[in-house]
Amino acid sequence: MKIDTIKNLGELKATGYQSKSIKDELRNNLREKIKTGKPAFEGVHGFENTVIPELERAILSRHNINLLGLRGQAKTRLARLMIELLDEYMPIVAGSEINDDPLKPISRFAKDLIASLGDKTPIHWVHRSERFFEKLATPDVTVADLIGDVDPIKAANLKLSYADDRVIHFGMIPRANRCIFVINELPDLQARIQVALFNILQEGDIQIRGFKLRMPLDMQFVFTANPEDYTNRGSIVTPLKDRIGSQILTHYPETIKIARTITGQEAKLDQIQSDAVYVPSLAKDLLEQIVFEARESEYIDNKSGVSARLSITAYENLLSTAERRALKSGIDKTTVRLSDFMGIIPAITGKVELVYEGEQEGAAVVAQHLIGDAIHTFLPAYFPKIEKLEKQEEKTAYSDLIDWFFAESGFELLDDATDKVYKATLDSIAPLSILIKKYQPQLDSEDTYFMKEFVLWALVEYDKLSKDRISQGYQFSDIYGNYINKL
Repeated sequence: MKIDTIKNLGELKATGYQSKSIKDELRNNLREKIKTGKPAFEGVHGFENTVIPELERAILSRHNINLLGLRGQAKTRLARLMIELLDEYMPIVAGSEINDDPLKPISRFAKDLIASLGDKTPIHWVHRSERFFEKLATPDVTVADLIGDVDPIKAANLKLSYADDRVIHFGMIPRANRCIFVINELPDLQARIQVALFNILQEGDIQIRGFKLRMPLDMQFVFTANPEDYTNRGSIVTPLKDRIGSQILTHYPETIKIARTITGQEAKLDQIQSDAVYVPSLAKDLLEQIVFEARESEYIDNKSGVSARLSITAYENLLSTAERRALKSGIDKTTVRLSDFMGIIPAITGKVELVYEGEQEGAAVVAQHLIGDAIHTFLPAYFPKIEKLEKQEEKTAYSDLIDWFFAESGFELLDDATDKVYKATLDSIAPLSILIKKYQPQLDSEDTYFMKEFVLWALVEYDKLSKDRISQGYQFSDIYGNYINKL
């Protein structure tokens, strides 16, 4: 249909255009996508076998939807992607405040205009990108905001009495007629405001300051809610829950691979930064594991959740830490080091809710614990497992490396060391190079030095070496020698 040639009601009728509800529109377009094997929700990862099938079933059932899940679980992203299931353009009566269907007008303005002009009634075309409305539910939201109110200025300008329904100023919901309307954090909406949604969801009635308007609004509602909100701040009133067709539970990424895909897609990096900093595969996995550790940590309130935004902002901080070091060294390219992970601490501390024990430790200390826990978890995937109880004289895969530190007086890795100095320092530990070659023979040369540093940090986490923060870096030493020195 060439919309630029259809400018009035008569021309629209001549095309054979048929009115359809937004729920049928979503359903029909989803059916076509499923038939042709095209993904309906591109860019959302990890939900292919869980959330998306349930969401598709809800759309096929013409349901209003409640997406229930912890923060950072792509609830709003899913709602916004539903726009792609709408027709590209939608005709409305030109000048209508509530997107009146030219063939089924519901407002007094549109009915009067069509009665006056007939087939000459002008038509306006609305692109699907303009058919998405979103409102964050906050305690100060009023019925007037959502439904509407009497506008005394309009009454004065048009010289109308308050008994005339033309004095009504429509709120966000009527203005979103024939559109997708999202209310985020629904439990935060006051109970009396939730009650005002009952008839809109079920019967289409609107009451504004004594006016009872029979306006069968045609809308697709999507609500989002955090289950913790039911106990902390408010709740969804039972009759409203009863009117929402499908409640769908979202979740966090279940594997490191999926989490890496999401982070890579969402991180905001420019080409200069991407070209300047190489990130080893282990570093990417380690960063995602930190988030997984946070979701299980005894210091963090897991009911509050740990958003996927943590890994995204942490990844951005990680690259920026390495980039800053490269700029100070006057080089164009560098590789992420494990010590650069200290630069992601600000991204962690602002994204987690601590329980009492975590508050006692302090947010920065908890962040360092998470980094250490991730390193501890990953070591057995690359090198022999370190048992808690080992015979004193028994030789292990790490014995030569630990003995090297016992024989040396000190070993330091400085934060701002140039790449040349950094590599030379790690190469000076001969047993470390032997260990890497033995257990990771296929390791890419670009990843070698990150792996070497990883081994040192891991031995600290397993209490085989000691690590101390010095003014400009880290000092590694034999754990017993360090203890004796302190004495």
